[in-house]
Amino acid sequence: MPRKNSFQKLLDFLEYLKHKKYWYRLERIRPETICVCVVIPGEHWEIEFFSDGHILFERFISNAEMGHEAELKQQLALLEEYDKDDTNNTQS
Repeated sequence: MPRKNSFQKLLDFLEYLKHKKYWYRLERIRPETICVCVVIPGEHWEIEFFSDGHILFERFISNAEMGHEAELKQQLALLEEYDKDDTNNTQS
């Protein structure tokens, strides 16, 4: 049986996700990969398909804690501070 090329692996995986009715989106995080981001209840997966045929898989699992609007605002404020620090560091 011939080995599948990286593009065929990607197509087969997308067909599997479609068949299972899993929600996904495609992204390009690195120049040499196509990333399939899959969202299922309580989890987020990132599967990167490399041009040389290898695949990396990363799984993010929710701690099931839900926050409120005040928490969201607090996190956004922290992100703004991080962005300011990052901007100041890159302009040096």
